Amino acid sequence: MPESRINLKKKRIRSFFFEQITKEDEVQEDILVTGLEYIQMRLPVEKITKEYEDKLKEKVERNILHAKIREATEADLESVMYVYNRSWMTSHEPYSPIDSDSLKKIFDYPETVILVARVYGTDGGFVILDYEGENMEHGIIAGLGVIPRYQRKGLGTVVGMAAWDFFKKNNVKELRCEVYKDNKVSYDFIKSLGFEEYGTKTYKSEDFHQEE
Repeated sequence: MPESRINLKKKRIRSFFFEQITKEDEVQEDILVTGLEYIQMRLPVEKITKEYEDKLKEKVERNILHAKIREATEADLESVMYVYNRSWMTSHEPYSPIDSDSLKKIFDYPETVILVARVYGTDGGFVILDYEGENMEHGIIAGLGVIPRYQRKGLGTVVGMAAWDFFKKNNVKELRCEVYKDNKVSYDFIKSLGFEEYGTKTYKSEDFHQEE
């Protein structure tokens, strides 16, 4: 894939998942002046052992543990939008609904996969997966959300494990993600999955702008 298209895809995915932190006036000013700082985190696949997975599963409610995970089709995009919007209702972050056109463009990239978790007959969580690296050896968790009903019950952990199971089957060597430095809830959750910090990155306004 040409470098320009890779950068465009990154902007679209970043704008999709981090839109909720760019609407507040104070945050907008930070973007223009100093940028927004994100903590970069990673988890080598070799550290995701069966013993480690079993330890995580002990913290998940029994019914949640048996959530059905599927790879989203175009017909699932409305449901993904619903879960996304619901997942941020209880957040203390500034919030803005997602745009269906942007989600469709992300879905249409051949390297991008969306997994959906179904519990008690309804969709309750999702994760957006992507790849980076010369040989696509880095699996990127570009976005993850769980509706309030299933938050703090382990569905996020189940979705996270589904993500790394997907990546392991595709021979990815390391999982990576980013979290906004002031988003302690997301940071603590990602740490609980075994991710460790490896750096920081500052994004300016142009990094969130979707160029066509």
